Amino acid sequence: MAEQASAAHDYTMGYSEEFRRLLNRRSAETHAKHLLSYLKPGLRVLDFGCGPGTITVGLAKAVEPGEVHGVDMEESQIGLARSAAAAGGHANTTFHVGSVLELPFEDNSFDVAHCHAVLMHVPDTRAALAEVKRVLRPGGIVGSREMIVQSSFLEPSDEGTDNGWKMFSNLLAANGGHPRMGKELKNMFLEAGFSDIRASGSFDFFSTTEDIAFLHTFIIDWLFLPEVMAAAIKYGLATREQFDEARQSIDRWKSHPGACGAFAFGEVVAQKPQS
Repeated sequence: MAEQASAAHDYTMGYSEEFRRLLNRRSAETHAKHLLSYLKPGLRVLDFGCGPGTITVGLAKAVEPGEVHGVDMEESQIGLARSAAAAGGHANTTFHVGSVLELPFEDNSFDVAHCHAVLMHVPDTRAALAEVKRVLRPGGIVGSREMIVQSSFLEPSDEGTDNGWKMFSNLLAANGGHPRMGKELKNMFLEAGFSDIRASGSFDFFSTTEDIAFLHTFIIDWLFLPEVMAAAIKYGLATREQFDEARQSIDRWKSHPGACGAFAFGEVVAQKPQS
C-alpha cells in the first residue's frame, strides 16, 4: 500500500486548475453549515486543511473580533488563503503552512476546530484527531464534513460511470485515504474520546447546465491525468479499457438532458470533554 501511495499524488486530488475551482466554490455558509450555529463573536478557531481559505474567511466573519488560524500543508494554498483574507478585509485571520499531525499551537488553545474533506486524505486519522483534541480547550467543539464516495453519483448512470467512482475510491484508498470516511466520522470521533457527537449528512448537488459542465470538466481533468491513469493501471486498480469506458460514459452523461450529479458527505460536530 505504501508503494502504491508513493506512485500517486501525495495528496490524491492534486492541485489542478479545475480542482482549485472546486475549492473556490466552497464557503462557510454552504460547506460548514453544520458548524455555524456553534460560532459566536470572540471565539478562537482553527481551520485545519484550510485550502484556499474560502471557508476560513466565513468562519472569521462569524467569530469577529475573535481570531481564526488556517493551516494547510500546501504552501500555494496558504498563499491563496492569505490573498482571499486580505481581499475581504479579514484582519482576524492568520495562515500557517503545517500538518494536522503536528499542529504549531499550544495545548488547549482553541475554542473550535474545523475541517472539510481533510480526514478522508489522512492515513493516520486517529493521530490527526488526537492532535486536534490536544489543541482544543476542554469543552471545545470540532466540526468535520467528509465525503462518502460510494454514495456519490452521476445520473443517469451506467457501468462506466459506476466504474469511475470505483476508480476514485480505489485510488484514494491506495494513497492511504478513506473513501468511506463520511460514514465513519461518528465512530471515529467516539473512539478518539470526543463526546456529545452529533452526526448529519448532506450533498453537494450539481444540476444546472453550468454545474454539469463544471463537474464533467473536473472529473475528466483529474481522473484522466496521465500520471493518475498510469498509477492505477500499474497497481491493478483499473484497466485501460475501464478508463476508456468511463470516459465515454461520463461524456454521454454530460450530454443527457436529465443529467445531475452529487458528492455525498457525512458531517459531525463533537465536543472535547471538560475533564
